[in-house]
Amino acid sequence: MNTIMNFLGTAVLFALVLLPALLGLARERRIDRELRAAERARSDGPPETADAAQPVTAARRPYLRSWARI
Repeated sequence: MNTIMNFLGTAVLFALVLLPALLGLARERRIDRELRAAERARSDGPPETADAAQPVTAARRPYLRSWARI
């Protein structure tokens, strides 16, 4: 009975140590899949819409005499 308890205790500790690494690996793989899908969608080209023909204009700064010259 002692041997089984020692084995189970070791297995639980091993699982607790590996769990964060496995969760991180799964998260990284999910992010990689999303990035690959986005890259594929980007390489196909933007969809043709009416908004695509309009130029993008920058918003005007609310404080023209600001100390931060952006």
